[in-house]
Amino acid sequence: MNIITLWESGQLELISSSALVFEAEQIPLSQRRTYILETLAKANLFISRSKLVEERAQRFVGLGIKPLDALHLASSIEAEADYFCTCDDRFLRRANAADTEPTKVVSPLELITEITE
Repeated sequence: MNIITLWESGQLELISSSALVFEAEQIPLSQRRTYILETLAKANLFISRSKLVEERAQRFVGLGIKPLDALHLASSIEAEADYFCTCDDRFLRRANAADTEPTKVVSPLELITEITE
């Protein structure tokens, strides 16, 4: 929630993507799905699926990253995001072993630490 608060106060920018919208649309609980889709619609930037994003995602899949996670990561790199925040420890380890420049993959605690220093 601290990260959402920082975004709402203008201290962070939120990037959305076609992969995020797809994943949000799969949420069975309508209230949660609606909230997430409404939040994504307010993002500062939207990254559509493209050949370049798909090719980059395929390289991440080759490193053992799940296909949808790979699309999320490839989209964030396409957006030149400073950070990609994830709660998934397995994904975090694998992404940190990959070339994700200019995007740094971090946990929520790492993100808060980095942006508040």
